[in-house]
Amino acid sequence: MRIARLLTLSAVTFATPAFTAPPAKPSMTKPAETKSPEPPSTSLEAETRAWHQKRVANLTAEDGWLSLVGLHWLEEGDNRLGSAADNDFIFPAGTPAHIGTLTRKGSQVTFTLQPGVTVTRGGQPFSGGTVGTREGPEDILGLGPLRFYLIPRGDKLGLRVKNPEAPARKQFHGIPTWPVSAAWRIEGRFEPAASPRKLAVPTVLGTVEDMNSPGTLVFQVNGQEYRLDPVLESESGPFFVIFGDQTNRTESYGAGRFLYVDPPKDGRVVLDFNRAYNPPCAFSPYATCPLPPAQNRLKLSVEAGEKRYGDH
Repeated sequence: MRIARLLTLSAVTFATPAFTAPPAKPSMTKPAETKSPEPPSTSLEAETRAWHQKRVANLTAEDGWLSLVGLHWLEEGDNRLGSAADNDFIFPAGTPAHIGTLTRKGSQVTFTLQPGVTVTRGGQPFSGGTVGTREGPEDILGLGPLRFYLIPRGDKLGLRVKNPEAPARKQFHGIPTWPVSAAWRIEGRFEPAASPRKLAVPTVLGTVEDMNSPGTLVFQVNGQEYRLDPVLESESGPFFVIFGDQTNRTESYGAGRFLYVDPPKDGRVVLDFNRAYNPPCAFSPYATCPLPPAQNRLKLSVEAGEKRYGDH
């Protein structure tokens, strides 16, 4: 799974989740180059800009993270949805007052529609019945411009709602970033785990997810060694790193950032912090995000990649 599967309780707000970054100190470790950043090569800058343009395009797509307008957690039994105030899940104005009822029995959910309400599933007319929880295209329900689907999170089942007309999407104004710097494209080594292991990853939901971790990424900044434990989203894909650093809260998003690292070649890896990016929770209160494990909170100011978005 992409970490999107972890990626909020409706009660989660833009206030930073439980992760508390260490306060900035004058003595914090920084690369010497951060005062006068090492200029990137033309190719590095061009590649980074192209990568960031694609990242922003995905974020702002009609069904991207900025289209989130709701997240509701199903109770056992009946859960009524619609725009009227007497529903369990209140949908946006303009939708039918009473759309129907989602009935949960353990991990199984059925959808009973109100007469006259037209809904699609996987783009095809849907008159009601079992609703899947795989988050695939075939499980996405449609009602006018709205798209909504079930997301399993541990023993919880949520109903995620998206709208391409969401204010967050319409009012998006770009993500500030640090200048691209060759100093933050760092070669390191990979120390594989001696045996298969799980990494306990906290989330904004207050839960802990056990994720497969292949080993440890080891790198140096100004002669000081640092270590990060990545997780795997698939057996053959890149390593996924959830990390915090001493720019959190002040210059970058308070709950940390994400970074993908290509699998090692001959035991070597490249950590390009110019591609460190904000999690969905930096943009929406309706996302469910992982937080940095304790060992991934760097005592280092990583002045590269994306900065804070707005007040988040």
